[in-house]
Amino acid sequence: MDAWGLTDPGLVRKQNQDYYALKSLHKNGLLAVVCDGMGGAKAGNVASKLATEVFTGEVERSFQKGMSPEMMQTVLCQAVALANTALFEQAQLSEDFRGMGTTLVALLIDGSNAVAVNVGDSRIYHMNDDGITLISTDHSLVELMVRRGELTHEQAKMHPNKNIITRAIGTEPAVQCDTYPLQLHPRDNFLLCSDGLSNLLDDQEILFEVLHGARKKDCCGRLLDIAKQRGASDNVTAVLVSL
Repeated sequence: MDAWGLTDPGLVRKQNQDYYALKSLHKNGLLAVVCDGMGGAKAGNVASKLATEVFTGEVERSFQKGMSPEMMQTVLCQAVALANTALFEQAQLSEDFRGMGTTLVALLIDGSNAVAVNVGDSRIYHMNDDGITLISTDHSLVELMVRRGELTHEQAKMHPNKNIITRAIGTEPAVQCDTYPLQLHPRDNFLLCSDGLSNLLDDQEILFEVLHGARKKDCCGRLLDIAKQRGASDNVTAVLVSL
C-alpha cells in the first residue's frame, strides 16, 4: 500500500485553507484525511488544520488493529464529534473565528477492511479496473436538489449555489457524519480531494490519470496541473491511496 498527497492554493486565492494528513497506523493500516476550511481570511486555515489534527489524534488514540468495520465506524464518528466540538469551542473565543468550519473526508484502512467518512462536499472516489465510483455523498444544496429531481448532475456542476454546503464541522454544537464500510481488493485506488479539484475534473479524467497516467507517485501533481490549466480558482487538495 502506498499513499501520496499534495495541497496548493490554486491560481486565484492567496491563502490555502485546505489541509490534509496521511498517518501510518501499522504495516497494513493507514488513515488519510482531507479538510477544506471556510470562514474568512483568518479562520478557514485554522479550521481545517485544527479539525485534521484533532480528528487524526483521536483516531490514532482509539484505533486498534483488527477492529471490526462497525468498531472502525464508531472510532471515526467519535473523532468527527471531537473535532466538531474543538472547532465550535474555538470559534467562540474570538470574533475572527466566528462561523468558521470545515469539510472533512477520511479513509481508515486496516488490512482488507476500510471505512470512509465525510462531512460536507469534499469527496472520496474508488477506482479499479472496473471503473470509478464516488463513495461519499456531498452534503450540499445542489446535491439535495439533484436528489429531489430539480437538477441534473450536469446542471448542478454549473449552478451558482454549488458551493453551499448543508453540513460542516464546527459550525454547530453537533454534526452528523456519513460512514461507508468497504472491502478492499488488490489494485484498488482511492482519491480523497477537496472541491477545488472535483469541480474542475470529471470522473473519467480522474480515472484515466490514476489508472493510466505515468507514475502513481506523480498522479496528484498531474491532477493539480489539470486544475491549474482550467483556472484553479479554489484551493486544490488531492490524496491518493493505492493498494
